[in-house]
Amino acid sequence: MQETTEHTGSYYAATANWKTNYPRLVGEQRCDVAVVGAGFTGVSTALHLVERGYDVALIEGNRVGWGASGRNGGQLIDGIVEVEKINEIGRKYGSEAAETVRKIGIDAREVVLERIEKYSINCDLKFGFLDVALNQGDLDYFASEVERKKALDYPHKMELVSREDMHTFVGSDIYVGGMTNRGNGHLHPLNLCIGEARAAEEQGARIFEQSHVTRIIHGDKPRVVTADGVVHAKKVVLAGNAYLGKSEPKLYGKVIPAGSYIIATEPLDAELAHELLPQDMAVCDQRVGLNYFRLSADKRMLFGGLCNYSGRHPKNITNAIRPNMLKVFPQLQRARIDYEWGGYIAIAIRRVPQFGRIQGNTWYAQGYSGHGVAPTHIAGQILADAISGDMERFDVFEKIRHWKLPGGKWFANPALAFGMLYFRLKEIL
Repeated sequence: MQETTEHTGSYYAATANWKTNYPRLVGEQRCDVAVVGAGFTGVSTALHLVERGYDVALIEGNRVGWGASGRNGGQLIDGIVEVEKINEIGRKYGSEAAETVRKIGIDAREVVLERIEKYSINCDLKFGFLDVALNQGDLDYFASEVERKKALDYPHKMELVSREDMHTFVGSDIYVGGMTNRGNGHLHPLNLCIGEARAAEEQGARIFEQSHVTRIIHGDKPRVVTADGVVHAKKVVLAGNAYLGKSEPKLYGKVIPAGSYIIATEPLDAELAHELLPQDMAVCDQRVGLNYFRLSADKRMLFGGLCNYSGRHPKNITNAIRPNMLKVFPQLQRARIDYEWGGYIAIAIRRVPQFGRIQGNTWYAQGYSGHGVAPTHIAGQILADAISGDMERFDVFEKIRHWKLPGGKWFANPALAFGMLYFRLKEIL
């Protein structure tokens, strides 16, 4: 799969509300904060900052939402780290830090909803999420999760689904049960991202596309350098995530790019669409190499997964994913595949998002490990808070130490692929 500076050939790009066409960065610009990367993290940070009166320049190497923010499964799920990671943070950094992280996870979804409502962003938002079980271990986990969240006064309705009742949620025979969450849901991620970018522009942000950052020059007055221009800033935010590359050597190797892929069928007739997902929920299973799926606004099946830790894209995405879709939904045997796409997400080895600073005035957030729609949005809020002087939430994440694998992706991707193979074999056995 060859990358270009334009959007991948996805269903999202084909149904975008409009095509962004911001100017290339040429010559010199000055601002309070230069944000590198116009995915969810960068756009969210820029929007939060301009709302507070900062002069912001947002610099994107391709198009707004070009990376994982515009290619993902569109599943809106609260939580920023898994339960075991919150417990680990509590053991290492105290119960107050753990409670802060837990609350950030709940608030993350609310940040997205607030953005959508405040700026009237049309992004096909639907509520309803279903985790599905393939075995008794999954069911036991669901039962414990419902009880745990009840004890913590979790604000959204969650219910266990028996095997007998699964067909009221998903038209497949392979699942042994499930767990619903009425507060989570799904949306059109690219339309959300470009909608927030337009909001940031209307608030005064300057946005530049097709402007690959080649280096960041640190110092009292950092500079962001591209092939044709430079931005002089008081502060810099790095939000390139899996696509930051070597533009900031201090971050190279801290996250590992892993591939994730989706196919979209032709629009399904109303009867078949209702048979497959009667309540129009987003669905996700519990495997290491998970499957996730949902219906689009025009009733296509969007089926994703095949998370690939080797760093290599499959030669044919449809041939790789379609068999998995048919195992779940043999009813789609004759359905035409209209779109296939994929790209990189950023994996943090510890599966905790990474927040930090370089020389005091360059800030970054990255490594959402495949669960980024809501966490990226609150990351932008946390970064804007910190730049404005409120360090409370940022400090909790900055204290967490992260591993950096040597050799960049040439070592890290094979190492991670080997590790994931081990866990997949455990699932099979």
